[in-house]
Amino acid sequence: MSQTSPSADAETPAATPLPGSHRELLGVALPLVISSGSATLMYVVDRVFLTWYSPDALAAAMPASMVHWSLLAVPIGLALYTNTFVAQYDGAGRFERVTASLWQAIYLALAGGVFLALMTPFATSIFRLAGHAPAVQKLEVDYFQVLCIGSLPFLLSAALSGFFTGRGKTAVVMWINVVAALLNTGLDYVLIFGWGPLPGWGITGAAVATVSAQATAVVLYIAVLLGPGLRNRFGILVHWRFDPELFRRFLRYGLPNGTMFLADVAGFTVFLLLLGTLGTEQLAATNLAFNINSMAFVPMLGMGTAVMTLVGRRVGEGQPELAVRTTWTAFGLASVYMLFCASMFLFAADLILMPYAAQADPVQFALVRKHVVMLLRFIAVYAFFDAMIIVFSSAVRGAGDTRFALVLTFVAAWVVMVLPTWIAIRSDRLTLYVGWTACTGFIVVMGLGFLWRFVGGQWKSMTVIELDGQDTQPLGCEPSLEPLAQS
Repeated sequence: MSQTSPSADAETPAATPLPGSHRELLGVALPLVISSGSATLMYVVDRVFLTWYSPDALAAAMPASMVHWSLLAVPIGLALYTNTFVAQYDGAGRFERVTASLWQAIYLALAGGVFLALMTPFATSIFRLAGHAPAVQKLEVDYFQVLCIGSLPFLLSAALSGFFTGRGKTAVVMWINVVAALLNTGLDYVLIFGWGPLPGWGITGAAVATVSAQATAVVLYIAVLLGPGLRNRFGILVHWRFDPELFRRFLRYGLPNGTMFLADVAGFTVFLLLLGTLGTEQLAATNLAFNINSMAFVPMLGMGTAVMTLVGRRVGEGQPELAVRTTWTAFGLASVYMLFCASMFLFAADLILMPYAAQADPVQFALVRKHVVMLLRFIAVYAFFDAMIIVFSSAVRGAGDTRFALVLTFVAAWVVMVLPTWIAIRSDRLTLYVGWTACTGFIVVMGLGFLWRFVGGQWKSMTVIELDGQDTQPLGCEPSLEPLAQS
């Protein structure tokens, strides 16, 4: 296959923006922000409908989905790291390795999907341990089982999207995710409440709608990849073979990334399960508060993916200083957005809660509302540090610094958040205020830790791709940039 760039296709804009510029960052980030925003809309609508359906369904949805994401964390962390391999190979001009990286991610996704499906029979035992109300437990099991069976589309979508985001072709990801979100919204209403002759499935319908939307995204990604332009230019059906050396490097760098996701998601899952011992009302309030928080946090994940993409590209090109400029630009934009959201949480809480209250039982919702308003104040406090986590963690991981990210996340989640919450339960002092103070501490520590690591600059001498035809240094080592400069 020719080593000339295959970028001269319909995906490429007419004028290439200056590397490191605001225009380059926004060109990559805006479609991803819209894409992440559509995913936020998908989950917000899901929780709004479940709030209308019943408080028990709302209380059950978040713990069940968090347990699922805990099991999904390692394989999806591997799948999402496709972005970094693609970005660095694309920046180095090694386009056949871009396609080979995609296929290794697909193989990992298939293995992860089978593993998650096999966890379905353990659902009842898992949620019995949480000690939630029996009615909530049953709904948690129903929701979790559907998500486990449908895990493969989540993983394949993450892997396939990395082929486009890593190359900066983020408009494709945006349109596919918007279509999936719109489909999920329509299916959510029909499958939760029923429509015409179709019966309502409640929380099970919400899970089926989510899995169906992810499966649709996978079909759309495959359709684009197998179009004649990409199929021929990148050899999509040529470089499909299993590559043991590349697969090992995927595991070397992707496993710490996935384990970092596990430490984060599992920490939040245990935190939610511990708070659930306070009662269904408090658990529902926490779920609702986190759902509202996602409206600020999740769209900014698109900015984080853009940072990871551009840092990876600059590392592949041997120009890490341009990556520094891009990262600080992204942090400025993310900070302004998150501070705006924080002001909304403080001064417009009732406006934000209006959609949730619209069709909910007024008496039951009033009990939840009083807690949510208080919890939104915590979110307003840590919103700025959320921006730090998103931008600076994406920057260092985009270069290959996944081990530090794993260690920091594990320590912060389990020592700063989970351990104090557990001690508060053991000493009979747990309240929502105590638990959420620990949660806020976790986010502050994470934000400051990733800022420190980014400013330290160790990531500048890292890479996940082989240099001059040789394998990369072992994880954690810091190879010289000299081979990149000579290539």
